Amino acid sequence: MPEELTEAEPEEPLRAYAEFYPEIVRAGSLRHALQAAADRAGLGLTIGLMPPPGWRHVVARARSGDRSVIVSMTLGRRSFSVNCRDDGARMAHGSTTDLSEAVGATYSWLRGQGASGLVTQWPFLGSGEPSGADEPGDAVSVRWRQLRTSAAAPPYASLYELVEAAFTEPRLRALSPRTSHDWLRFSRRAAAPLCADLPMVRASGNGRYRVRTPEGLLHDTTGTTETIALILDHLPGDDRPLST
Repeated sequence: MPEELTEAEPEEPLRAYAEFYPEIVRAGSLRHALQAAADRAGLGLTIGLMPPPGWRHVVARARSGDRSVIVSMTLGRRSFSVNCRDDGARMAHGSTTDLSEAVGATYSWLRGQGASGLVTQWPFLGSGEPSGADEPGDAVSVRWRQLRTSAAAPPYASLYELVEAAFTEPRLRALSPRTSHDWLRFSRRAAAPLCADLPMVRASGNGRYRVRTPEGLLHDTTGTTETIALILDHLPGDDRPLST
């Protein structure tokens, strides 16, 4: 990896993020940008990687004891998702366009600040799990926002790159996503009854995936490009969303 990347020639995994995250592109990864911001502020934070290695450009994590913070980048718009956890339980979560705010909130949480004080100091955060009940947008958009947030951390972290890739495809973005038994599924409607006749996919590890077609056939794929192409090829002609 080059020590510094130009906006005109971002490294391939960051190419889709170049428009909204020029400083991340220059740094080479979200982890490097967060670490540089923390160092400039003299915070003494150590920013690490979020496994698997394929996420090293767009997801980072910092830990102190049982506390951790996962920071990720939203594709298609500028937004840093900040997920504050204590012994695995989500205590505060929110999104900001300001990298320094993401660093500051990370520092405050890891230094031991309580959830209520954290939310007061950093208003972009909200405490507890997001309900989605008062989020703007239609139900499908809300489900995509929730999925993209939850996929940045266990138990669905292995689907992160696939979820982001699926979100860039208009035919898939128009469908309602959900996860069930480690499978990423799609439905024409966000409310019950959910559709069960569209392709589904699960992560197999090491950048590989398994796609189940509507006919029940299983296909092993490598990488998100091949996987999304296979899913699109097996969408039926009536995959358009339903109004209910």
